[in-house]
Amino acid sequence: MKVAVIRGDGTGPELTGAALEVMKAAGTRAEFIECDAGSEWWEKHRGPSFIPDESWKVIEGSDSCLKGPTTTIPVPGTPKSVAVSIRQRLNLYANVRPVKTFPGQAGPLGEVDMVLVREATEGLYIGIEHRLSDDVSIALRLVTKEKSTKVCTFAFQEAKRRGWKKVVALSKANILKVTDGLFLDCARTVAKRYPGIELEDLFLDNFAQQLVKNPQRFDRNVIVGTNLFMDVMSEEASGLIGSIGMVYSGNFGDTHAMFEPAHGSTPKYKGKDKVNPTATVLSAAWMLDYLGEKTQSKAIFGAVMEVVKEKKHLTYDLGGKAKTSEMVRAVVRKL
Repeated sequence: MKVAVIRGDGTGPELTGAALEVMKAAGTRAEFIECDAGSEWWEKHRGPSFIPDESWKVIEGSDSCLKGPTTTIPVPGTPKSVAVSIRQRLNLYANVRPVKTFPGQAGPLGEVDMVLVREATEGLYIGIEHRLSDDVSIALRLVTKEKSTKVCTFAFQEAKRRGWKKVVALSKANILKVTDGLFLDCARTVAKRYPGIELEDLFLDNFAQQLVKNPQRFDRNVIVGTNLFMDVMSEEASGLIGSIGMVYSGNFGDTHAMFEPAHGSTPKYKGKDKVNPTATVLSAAWMLDYLGEKTQSKAIFGAVMEVVKEKKHLTYDLGGKAKTSEMVRAVVRKL
């Protein structure tokens, strides 16, 4: 098994290094091939993409990709993000973020358990924008039947795999009647193939309000929606489990997959051995499960849960004083 490894920007290299250390301690048989990508590489070499051609060859020729956090420059004329580039090129249409309370880490709104599934290749993220004049700019939003059907099917399959009974489709179909109308039509069509699973459609703003009022209403639900909507909602949901540093994610297509923490590169903490490694480590563990190393994956998940529950080696965002490396060593000792 070959895994393309993108160490990333900012705190990415130390977090990715932590994940590699944990996977090797768990006994993985995967071969890790490092490749360049990110804004720090681009600042030195420039070009049309944050990903060089040599790295694309490694990524496309591997069985999976582990991507550390990368920085995207918010300036017109610079390349699209590393994650968006890989998702679109490899057709990774389903970005999946489980949001489940960790042992002993219940937030002020209580324990939660849900999965958020985001269409990850189109919507506003196609990046087609125009400056019509000095005072007017527009952006195009793409919603297709093909990708909407694929991501909704993934959501129902995920609910079926987990033994859950509800999928919630988010939209603003009362305002975006054509684009979100198409998305909802696809969700309803897919739902007919899963008679044991209920489909509920909610307006995005209503869901956002309920998520902070009564999040347990969505326990054991799979939430699915279009790209930007679910990007924002999954970030909001991450607050329910205390820290975005706890949210791991996978990006899935028909033939490829990429795994990454849900958070950014936090360059202000670069080299300070400070940030929470959980999301990156568990993204790597999920990748091992995807690659068939289910025993190693389960061991890593179990070790991380034990360390979090004990509260002896937690980083600052979890109320602890441990360094990144100290929390990682605690996980390795559990393994």
